Amino acid sequence: MAIVTCQDLRLAFGVHPLLDGASMTLEAGERVALIGRNGSGKSSLLRILAALEGADSGEVRRQQGLRMVYVAQEPQLGGFDTVFDAVAQGVAEARELRLRFEAHAPGDDLDALQTRIELLGGWNWEQRVQEVLQRLALQPDDRVAELSGGQQKRVALAQALAASPDVLLLDEPTNHLDLEAIVWLEQLLAGFRGSVLVISHDRAFVDAVATRIVELDRGVLRSYPGNYSAFEQRKARELADEALAQARADKLLAQEEEWIRQGVEARRTRSVARIQRLQQLRGQRAARREVLGSVRLELDRGESSGRIVAELQDVSKSFGELQVVRGLSAIVLRGDKVGILGPNGAGKTTLLKLLLGELQPDSGRVRLGSRLQVAYFDQMRAALDPQATLADTISPGSDWIEIGGARKHVSAYLGDFLFPASRARSPVKSLSGGERNRLLLARLFARPANVVVLDEPTNDLDMDTIELLEQLLQDFAGTVFLVSHDRRFLDNVVTSTLAWESPGTWREYEGGVDDWLAQRQRAGQAQAQAQAQAQAGAQPATQASAQAPQAAAQPPARRKLSYKEQRELEQLPARIEQLEQEQRQLTERLADPALYREAPQQVAQMRTRFDAIEQQLSETLQRWQDLEDLGAAS
Repeated sequence: MAIVTCQDLRLAFGVHPLLDGASMTLEAGERVALIGRNGSGKSSLLRILAALEGADSGEVRRQQGLRMVYVAQEPQLGGFDTVFDAVAQGVAEARELRLRFEAHAPGDDLDALQTRIELLGGWNWEQRVQEVLQRLALQPDDRVAELSGGQQKRVALAQALAASPDVLLLDEPTNHLDLEAIVWLEQLLAGFRGSVLVISHDRAFVDAVATRIVELDRGVLRSYPGNYSAFEQRKARELADEALAQARADKLLAQEEEWIRQGVEARRTRSVARIQRLQQLRGQRAARREVLGSVRLELDRGESSGRIVAELQDVSKSFGELQVVRGLSAIVLRGDKVGILGPNGAGKTTLLKLLLGELQPDSGRVRLGSRLQVAYFDQMRAALDPQATLADTISPGSDWIEIGGARKHVSAYLGDFLFPASRARSPVKSLSGGERNRLLLARLFARPANVVVLDEPTNDLDMDTIELLEQLLQDFAGTVFLVSHDRRFLDNVVTSTLAWESPGTWREYEGGVDDWLAQRQRAGQAQAQAQAQAQAGAQPATQASAQAPQAAAQPPARRKLSYKEQRELEQLPARIEQLEQEQRQLTERLADPALYREAPQQVAQMRTRFDAIEQQLSETLQRWQDLEDLGAAS
C-alpha cells in the first residue's frame, strides 16, 4: 500500500528544471535508494517529500497521520548542549504534551491530551530516549560541540529513531561514518519496521539496504526493482537503446533538412505532411535533454619517484597518553596503492603524515624516497578559499594551465569536470558539496604528482564520478594512499591495506576490504584451532616442565621450499585470478533479472558453483600464505 505519492512534480532553478514531471510512490515497509548525478535535485526532492520545501507545481499525498522524519546530510545540532538534549528533541511534541497534561490549566481538554500522548508514546519518553542512546552506543552527557562528524551523524539518527517514525528520509547517511558504523547502520535499517528513502553514493551500502532503486535522471524519476547491481545492468541497456534511438532520429532529421534545402523542383513536389513532420522533428530535437556528460579525469603523473616511496622501521607515535602508532614497520614501493582503514579517531591522518614525512615519530625511523611530488585531497576541503573564483582556484592569475605538457584554457579544463564556462568566475562558496569535491579533484589533478593522497574522496560524489575516479587511480602509474570507508571503492583500487587492529596497532594486508576481512577471519580461525589443539594435546604440568629445557634446546627445523613447492607457489596467483574471474562472472549472471525469467533451473547450479569457488579460494589463499611463510622462514 502506497503511504507517500508524488505526482507530476516540477521544480526549476536554472536553465533545465531539476524536476520535470517527476512521479513516484513509497510503499509501506520498503527501503528505496534515490540515486542520480550531483546537482540533479535529489536533496530537493527529499525536502519536498518531508514538507520542508515546496515544488513549483505537482502534488504530494501522504497517508493520514503519517510520521516522517528527515535526517539532513549535515546535521544541525548547534542548539543543543548534551547528547541527551539533542536526542530528546525527537520526542519534543510528546514531552510538551505531557508537561501540559501534568500542569493543566482550566479549560484544557484532558481527554484529548491523554489520547494524543498515548498515540505518541509520551508517558515513557525518557525510557525511549535512553533505549535509543544505548542502542546507538551514545553517552547522554557528552557535549554535542565536542563530537566528531561521525558521532554527530549518530546523534541525528538517534534523534530520528526516538520519534518512532513511519518513514525515514536519509540524505547521505554514510558520510563521516567509519566502516564499523556503516555496517551497523545497514543492520539498523534492515531491521527498521517503517519505510526508508535514502540518498547514498555508497554502492555497497545501497546493495545491502535497498529493495528498490529510484533514479532521478534529467528531471524524471525511474524505478528499478532490486539492488544496485541489478540496476547497473538494466541501466546500461537502457542508455544503449536510448543512444540508438536518438542516433536514428538525428539521421532522419538530417535527411529531411537536406530535402527541404533542395532546389525549386523539390519544393514543388514536397507535401504538407512531410513539412509538418520536419517541424515536429525539429521540435523534438530542441526539447531533448541529453544525458549529462561524464567527468573527464586526467592526472599529470610528473616525473617518476624513486623505487622506495616510504620505509617505516619500528615507528611509534603518541600524543600524551594516547598511543596512535606502535612498532610499525612497512615499505611502500612506487606504484603501490595503499588503503588505510580504521575507525574514526584511530589515527589514520597521523599515519598518513608519518608516511609522508610531515610528522616525526617518537621512536623508530622513517625514510622517504627521492623525487616525490605529492598531491593531497583533504576531506574537509581546507584547500578551497570560499571567496575565490573557480578559475583562480585552478590556475591563480592565469587563464591557462598545463596538463601532461599540453596547454589548456582554464574554462575548458573546468568543463572536463562538468562546470560550464559561465561559472568559471563564480565564487567557491556558491557550490554544493558534490561540486566542491569535483573542484578539489580538478585542482588536485592540475598539478604534476607521482604520489596522490586521497582522504575520503568519495564524499558527496555521484556514482558515475566515483567509478571514473576508480578507473583513473587503477591506471595511474604512481603511488596512491587512500583513506576511505567506501568498501567497493577500496576493493576496486587498492593493492594492499594498512588496517587498524587495536589502539596503536596497525597491520598490513594484501588486497582491499574483502581481502582484509577474509584474511582476518582465517587468522582468527587458525588461532582458535591452534588453541584447541594445544589444549587437547596438553601434557601434565610436571611432564611438560621436565621436557621444556629439551624443547627449548631443539628449535623447529627450517628448510627450503622443494622444487615442487616452489613451482606450486609460482602458479597459485594465476589460479586465484582464474577463480576470482569465474566468481565475478557468476555474480554478474546471478544479478541479472533475465536469468530468473529465462533459465530459472540454472540458478541453483550457479549458486552451488559460487559456494564451491568460495571454498576453493579460501583453501588456495591459505596454501599460498603457508608456502610464503615457509619460504620466508628458510
